[in-house]
Order: sequence, then structure tokens, then C-alpha cells
Amino acid sequence: MRIKADLTLLLVSIIWGSAFVAQRVAGQMGSVYYFNAARYLIAALAVLPFVSRVSISKIPREQYKWMFIAGVLLFVGSALQQAGLVYTTAGNAGFITGLYVVLIPIALLIFWKEKPHWLSILAVGVAGIGAFFLSTGGEKFEIHAWGDFLQLIGALFWTFHVILLGKFASKFEAMSFSVGQLAVCGIFNLGVGIFVEPPMPFDLPLMGAIAYTALFSLGLSYTLQIWAQRHSPPADAALILSLESVFAVLSGWLFLNENLAALQILGCVLIFAAVLLSQFKEWTSGQMDHEHLVEGR
Repeated sequence: MRIKADLTLLLVSIIWGSAFVAQRVAGQMGSVYYFNAARYLIAALAVLPFVSRVSISKIPREQYKWMFIAGVLLFVGSALQQAGLVYTTAGNAGFITGLYVVLIPIALLIFWKEKPHWLSILAVGVAGIGAFFLSTGGEKFEIHAWGDFLQLIGALFWTFHVILLGKFASKFEAMSFSVGQLAVCGIFNLGVGIFVEPPMPFDLPLMGAIAYTALFSLGLSYTLQIWAQRHSPPADAALILSLESVFAVLSGWLFLNENLAALQILGCVLIFAAVLLSQFKEWTSGQMDHEHLVEGR
């Protein structure tokens, strides 16, 4: 069962990584809020059948509050991510988004006074160097792409979203909570889209991107992740899901002909190494809280 669970998590990381290609396709068409609204609302409807009627009838009032907060964080993070994909590559977006893994210890120290392990501090430094190489190609210090900057700000919101899920959402039934935050995120995106974006065109590639990300990246992957993490050790799950960023780059290369300079490839390697470093302490102790792995996409 453990091997099957690990293989399932590998599939989830592949889906999440490849989803950046679909999001990049939508981004090139200038669609941000309507695209996000469609995929998150469809995902909520896709997950809804997995929520039992008993769970819905017993949702405590406090859960509504945290579903709303989680949905707002998901909305801001997803909006920044999708807006960034208008200007940057799927590979860059995948790796920079993955920085939330090394940003979590910093946020826990600042806001919850939880002292990070020295390996976490080292990981932050390595990730910073990697992000510099990836965004600038080793040129003078400046943001190489506006999209990279948006992805980095978005990573901050993914950071707090993951922390919220680990500290608060674990108190509630997972599937109903997932539907709630997906619905809140979708509604906010729809509301903003009505005021700031022209109507979304009916375009087959765009519709395909919506369908893929809604049904696979959000709906299916959330369901698979919840099942797999019941049977896979937390450290295994952390390492396997961190491969999302690798698959984002590979998918951009395979499907979008996105190429990286040598220093940018080095940046990718350093960021991935930082992700592994940030998990090494938990890998050796086996004490990672599995709820920290449940993140909205």
C-alpha cells in the first residue's frame, strides 16, 4: 500500500507540474480572473460528490471562517500566479512557486515564534541564490521578468495558505473544507473578473486548459493526495511532491519549447536542492506534520 501511495503522490506532482503549461497557455491569452474562476468553481463541483451529506450537515461555524480565509489566500495566490504566467515561463513559475516550502520556516519564526532548524536557514540562502540565477540569468541584479516578481509575491500567499491548512484546517473534515475554499476562491475570481477583464473568449485551447486544471490539477489531485497521505510517511510525501517544480520545467520544455540558459538551469538545481534541504530534518526524524503538505493550486 505504501508503494502505491508513493506512486500516487508522484502522479500528483506530475499533474501539478504539467498544469503550469495549461496555465501558461491561458496566460498567453491574457486570461487571469475568469480562467481562475472557471477552474476553481468546476473543481469545487468535481470534489463535492466526495463529501458526505453527514459531513455537510455537521460543519461547525468555525470551519466557515477558516474556509473563507483559506479561500481568500488561495484567491490572491492563484491570481498572482496566473497573472505572472502572462509574462514568465511555466518553468520559472513552477520553481519560484515552490519557494513556499522554504519560506514556511521564516513565517513560522516571525509570526509564531517557532525557531527554524539550521538546515531551513541554509535552504533559504540556497534558494535565494537559485532564484537570482533563474530570474536574471546571472546578469546584474534586477528582476528579469515582471512575471517572476508576481510569482515570488504569490509564493508568500501560498506560504500562509499552507500554514493555515496545517494549523487550523486539520481540525475539520478535509473534503468539505476543500470544497469550501475552492468555492470561495472561484467566487472572488469571478467577482473581480467581471470588473477588470473582458468576457473570456470561447477558445478550444483555453477551454482545454480550464478542463485540465480544474478536473486534474485541482479536483483529482486533491482527492488523490488526501488518500495517498494516509498511507505514505510524511517525509516521503514531502520529497515526492517537491518534484512538482521539476515537472513544471520538463513540461515547459516538452510542450512549449521553453529553453533555459546554463545559469538558469543551475538556478533550478539550487532551488530544488533548497526544497530538499528544507525537508531533510523531517526526513531524518519522521516528525513532519502531514497537514503542511495540503496546498491549493
